[in-house]
Amino acid sequence: MSHQTVLVVDFGGQYTQLIVRRIRELGVFSEMVPWTNARQAILEKRPAAVVLSGGPKSVLGEGAPDLDLDGIAGEIPLLGICYGHQLLAHKLGGSVEPAKDREYGRREFVPAGTGHLANQLSDKQVWMSHGDQVKTAPPGFTITGSTDSCPIAAFEDRVRRVYGVQFHPEVSHTPDGRALLRSFLFDVAGLVGDWSSAAFIEETTQGIRETVGEGRVLCAVSGGVDSSVAAALVTEALGDRVTCVFVDHGLLRKNEAEDVVREFTEHFHPHLVAINARDQFFSALAGVTDPEVKRKTIGSEFVKCFEQHADELQGCDFLMQGTLYPDVIESGSATASKIKTHHNVGGLPDWMRLKVIEPLKWLFKDEVREVGRQLGLPEAMVDREPFPGPGLAVRILGEVTRERVAIVQEADFIFRSELRAAGLHKGIWQSYAALLDVRSVGVMGDERTYQQPIVLRAVQSEDAMTATAVPLPFETLEHVANRIVNEVAGVNRVLYDLTSKPPATIEWE
Repeated sequence: MSHQTVLVVDFGGQYTQLIVRRIRELGVFSEMVPWTNARQAILEKRPAAVVLSGGPKSVLGEGAPDLDLDGIAGEIPLLGICYGHQLLAHKLGGSVEPAKDREYGRREFVPAGTGHLANQLSDKQVWMSHGDQVKTAPPGFTITGSTDSCPIAAFEDRVRRVYGVQFHPEVSHTPDGRALLRSFLFDVAGLVGDWSSAAFIEETTQGIRETVGEGRVLCAVSGGVDSSVAAALVTEALGDRVTCVFVDHGLLRKNEAEDVVREFTEHFHPHLVAINARDQFFSALAGVTDPEVKRKTIGSEFVKCFEQHADELQGCDFLMQGTLYPDVIESGSATASKIKTHHNVGGLPDWMRLKVIEPLKWLFKDEVREVGRQLGLPEAMVDREPFPGPGLAVRILGEVTRERVAIVQEADFIFRSELRAAGLHKGIWQSYAALLDVRSVGVMGDERTYQQPIVLRAVQSEDAMTATAVPLPFETLEHVANRIVNEVAGVNRVLYDLTSKPPATIEWE
């Protein structure tokens, strides 16, 4: 991409992706790179600025994440956050020591002097999360702020354009953190803010044309926002040289396959081929219980479907997918440890001949939605809840069978219908029912039952990287539970998942 870029060096912090998001929200393209190859990336890409993230380690520990700043500090604007702040001190001649009192949570920040970034905080509340602290600032640096237990909570060297803050400006608990980041990007680094959905569309469609040439594209669609926006982009670029393919693997929500075909053909794309591959997928998943194997199996079966039909679809050479940045991160890309293999990233087989195009792989979900609006997609399609590519297979713990899928479909339909009827669906990022691979004792009709429990989950999120459970009214949950155990055969218990992400993930597998 030709945009000005800010590289965020990931030292393993839980908020690193949030830094990337906040920078993009300010109109600047940002990319996350791991500390292990950050120096190479910085020297090769020569970004407009670099942000050093927080992290769980101590800069004083053996094997601690590190970055050689020679030829970087003084050449490229730097902002260190938390661990990054301590690393700047440690590498540039200051010192770091274990804090007497670990700071975690809100603190009152006290500016010192005329610190440029520190004085952007009109609201002095900041969010701290650290065990070490800077003892002495490096030579040439000015201390620009403190808290009651952290004497050097911020410092700066304006000449070299190097800044450090012990707190986290990227989180909402630091109310004026956005102002601090804006000042670093525009006042210190001199950026112009050239990252927008319109610019992305223009640049990406041109890139698709250059990549595909005179070829044809098979665009995998599921009805979800990601694949729909990808389809809109590739259609914008190539017109009728695109054929969209919807594979009904039998793992969708109740009535969803029929709804997707109808909505897609009526409101968006006339060139849709629907493939009924239910028998193929259920056969491949028979006896499979391991979550990673499920994902890889589903990824492999998708590709088999596409390749089986590619030739008859006028010789498609390229496969378009709606892969997003969180998919790449969580699948253990160069920027993070693996959380789970997404079927469309690590789940693709080595033997596939179709060349993969992923125009959305640098975007977060909210950015994809905005691109969809710019492309004129129906609002109902743009605002649709995320749904995992492997479908209900990752909401069914244990073996995936037609019977178990039917149970989840019915329970999920009841739950989501009741949320909508009560007006509670607004603001929910994702809501669903999952089936556990255990049985529990119950009593129905004066008889003992030994059936399966359903878990309900509804979460709020901005980008799927973090999430919190929605505090649904107890009366609603009780009503839903009563309907499920009375209407869905094989279920005698209903639970509600209150766990945030992290430590859990949004999906159960």
